[in-house]
Amino acid sequence: MKILLTGPGGQIGWELGRALPDLGEVVPIGRAEMDLTDAAAIRRTLRALKPDVIVNAAGYTAVDKAESEPDLAHAVNAAAPGILAEEAARLGAVIVCYSTDYVFDGAKGAPYRPDDEPNPVNVYGRTKLAGEQAVARSGAAHLILRTSWVYSTRRRNFLLTILRLAAEQTELRVVNDQHGCPSWSRLIAQGTAQILSSALQRADRGWSLGGREGIYHLACRGVTNWYDLARHILQSAAIDPMPAITPITTEQYPTAARRPAYSALDCEQTHERFGVDLGPWRPAVVAALHNQAPPVAAAAPSQGEGER
Repeated sequence: MKILLTGPGGQIGWELGRALPDLGEVVPIGRAEMDLTDAAAIRRTLRALKPDVIVNAAGYTAVDKAESEPDLAHAVNAAAPGILAEEAARLGAVIVCYSTDYVFDGAKGAPYRPDDEPNPVNVYGRTKLAGEQAVARSGAAHLILRTSWVYSTRRRNFLLTILRLAAEQTELRVVNDQHGCPSWSRLIAQGTAQILSSALQRADRGWSLGGREGIYHLACRGVTNWYDLARHILQSAAIDPMPAITPITTEQYPTAARRPAYSALDCEQTHERFGVDLGPWRPAVVAALHNQAPPVAAAAPSQGEGER
């Protein structure tokens, strides 16, 4: 099996490069090899490589900057996934794309299920939703995996920002009225590999997902806010001396893009259909800081799930 991986240098993509080889040959394709803003280049690359599975971990993730670069964000997050999916359908390949909790507006006040109605409040969320819709329209066998508050020990993310600021400042002011599910990129990658291992099947003209196509949520369990997450990061990292951490409201920390006040994800359907559970968010943060990944739970699918 040949697996084409886009965005191999990103937070999730880098971990996928280590989680996917057990399933087949992984061909990493970065920006230098394929410009996601160039439709012809995407089609040319896929027709030359003829992958069996496409895992699209590339994306425009600068939430605030997207407000001033909507066309670029749309090209990468919406148009490119649609083209990848169209080519997947032509090849008989399976495509996996990642989306975000920011497709929701936060008004529900409880964890969102995959079938809840999206209503993004910023450009980033709107472009990711458009990408979901383009993939779904393509006719390709697809998985759309929405995740939440992704962090790692690489690139730019909340965990590394908090550790850096703690070394530079004596007080940190952190928002406490936005809620989500912090998720370590390594667990997301491992969960993705387990989902594919469970679902992939040979089909008449390529590969299928055994009728389990669609949107799923893939995030660590539990809900928190940025303030409590920051405290847990610093306590787990044993920062000494620890800076004072002051909770503030969203209004006290204005940003270019609006954020949903509550964007936690309900991942129960992912566990029911694939037996995948990323575990609670608190020990995942500790494991990330010590580079020791806890195993992703992979219970057997519920009775009847093996029927095709």
